[in-house]
Amino acid sequence: MKVMIVEDDKLIRESISQELLSWGFEVNASRHFDQVLLEFLDVKPELVLLDVNLPIFNGFHWCQEIRKHSQVPIIFISSRTDSMDQVMAMQMGADDYIVKPFNMMILTSKIQALLRRTYDFNLEDHQRLIVGNIELFVERAELHVDDVAVELTQTELLILNKLFRQKNNYVSRDELIEECWSSSNYIDDNTLAVNMTRLRKKLAKVDCVDFIETKKNVGYRVVE
Repeated sequence: MKVMIVEDDKLIRESISQELLSWGFEVNASRHFDQVLLEFLDVKPELVLLDVNLPIFNGFHWCQEIRKHSQVPIIFISSRTDSMDQVMAMQMGADDYIVKPFNMMILTSKIQALLRRTYDFNLEDHQRLIVGNIELFVERAELHVDDVAVELTQTELLILNKLFRQKNNYVSRDELIEECWSSSNYIDDNTLAVNMTRLRKKLAKVDCVDFIETKKNVGYRVVE
């Protein structure tokens, strides 16, 4: 499935691109903001991620232009938090609106849900991450160890999703805190430690107590 990203912030554009590529999507990132419609017609994506604040013409303009030619799913990604901006986006033909900063897992979940509704597309293969004999099913929030299912909380899922995607590499405490609680300024190491302890107790029940490795002053990792 092909996703077109129309975002002028290079860091955000590249972060989204890398995340979607890791899920197996084909990504086209627009860089010519006066030719968005021409690029859309050339690329023919199955979904568009569209920023509101763009050079030359804003995202509302391009949404209207795209809607003249296609009913492709469109998700706005914007730092604008005013409810009227969200209302306008929907009136212009958008299917969803996500406020920056956002968690990448929330974005990919919304993309997957929208693609399923639109194309009846089976994303099961993209939602399964594997490390050794352990499988993480993201949409179901389940960890499978030799066909034994372990149910996960949302925070546990976010922790494991980050570790699985960076398997064999250490992920710092700060990175995990940002991944799980990016919208809060009141989270500390103790909050992460409590959640990690609960997760390890669940892993211990399926004989995987050492699955998550810890290195002092470095972070956590899972090893294949």
